[in-house]
Amino acid sequence: MIAFLIFIAGLVLIVQALIGLSFFISCLRERERRASFFAALQLLVMHLLLGLFLHLNSISFFRTGWGIALLITGLTTFGALALFVLRRTPGNARALHGSKGYVVGEVQRFDEREIVFARNRSLRPGSEEYKTFYASRPDLEAYDAKRRERGGPLGLLGSIDGPGGAANVAATLAPTSIPQSLSAPPLVFPDAHPALKGKSIQVTAEEATGRVKGFALGVGADLVGIAEINPSWIYSHRGEIFRDNWQDWGKEIEAEHKFAIVFATEMNLAMVGAAPHTPTVFESMNNYAKGAYIATQLAAYVANLGYPAKANHLRHYDTVLVPLAVDAGLGELGRLGYLMTKEFGPRVRLAAVTTNLPLVPDRPADLGVENFCRICKKCATCCPSQSIPMGEQTVVNGTLRWKLNEQTCFDYWGKIGTDCNICMRVCPWSHARTFPHKLIVEMVSRNRRAGKVFNLMDDVFYGRKPKPREAPLWAWYK
Repeated sequence: MIAFLIFIAGLVLIVQALIGLSFFISCLRERERRASFFAALQLLVMHLLLGLFLHLNSISFFRTGWGIALLITGLTTFGALALFVLRRTPGNARALHGSKGYVVGEVQRFDEREIVFARNRSLRPGSEEYKTFYASRPDLEAYDAKRRERGGPLGLLGSIDGPGGAANVAATLAPTSIPQSLSAPPLVFPDAHPALKGKSIQVTAEEATGRVKGFALGVGADLVGIAEINPSWIYSHRGEIFRDNWQDWGKEIEAEHKFAIVFATEMNLAMVGAAPHTPTVFESMNNYAKGAYIATQLAAYVANLGYPAKANHLRHYDTVLVPLAVDAGLGELGRLGYLMTKEFGPRVRLAAVTTNLPLVPDRPADLGVENFCRICKKCATCCPSQSIPMGEQTVVNGTLRWKLNEQTCFDYWGKIGTDCNICMRVCPWSHARTFPHKLIVEMVSRNRRAGKVFNLMDDVFYGRKPKPREAPLWAWYK
């Protein structure tokens, strides 16, 4: 019996030393100096404990009364701690119902004309659209006019890095033409290829689901899911104009499709790590270009199968993508206003294709995000414009959520000339999915108490207000 206990204790110490080594390597890979220092200290302590254990075992200490007591106490303590963080606790029933789980009142469809991006880009001073909009929202006219005078994010692109960021500004502007070019109507809502017109391709819903998911992943998506569209997440009126289609401004958007194929692309960890500097705004635009490329190809594929389809990407949105992504099982809405995925945290950009092709919807996921965000608050603490709420969720347009102040957030973008992404960088869920971080995410998803433990650890290892990391050499800005 004693030999068995010694074996178990030794095995536990070896496993924890290996996990510690894995975490140290992970910190080096992330180029996190602070975390690497503390991980090295942790690894040293773990190996000292293992060495001490081996020494005590070599002198038969664990076969004495005191040794047996120490062995039993250590294993009991480890077992209790393991049970504390590994045992599955009651989940979040609301999350398992997707976006519907957070609807607590009447939801009005969002008007795209109200969105700060649409107001900044698509309202020309002196135009009929300008007069019509501000006649109904006079409270916003002076506020928006000041932002336009300052140039907005595009007018001051890269200003935070000055001349040193000029090369990254050039890189950022390089992919901007892709979503614009792919917003042409024949690409957004394509017809079947002439070779396939009039031909019927018979597929079951199950087969179609597997094929469109496989196609999306095959052309570059990192995550993909299917949602049955809740009409509440279709914009009510067109507000963004990109191809001089002013006749569409203010036009009602119909909820004409039943399903959404929602997909995400991962934003590079090293580029996001430099936020709010210029590498991160390039990474955003690069992923929006990927999203447009994938969405238009996927829409064409569905059209070739004989069903109507519409691409939703940076230069053409009919839908509010985050709640659709939640319903498609890709993740949960976090405190910072982004979709939080199990695989990449908030480091993703979204796009979608809506269609009437019969598909099998995915189930929403409970990842433990709501509980973790309630504890963590690091994004709110680090937000330079204080746009992320520190308090509890509130009811906004009939839904319970943390409400980002998009006005002050967008104003800060204009001040620094990037899309900031500090909240994305500092989020503990953004870490590289190396083995230790995968293990942590799994435990947080299973156990509410684990969120408190690992949030505290993240503050110790990475800091409560982590500093930007160095960008890759080609995107360096200093």
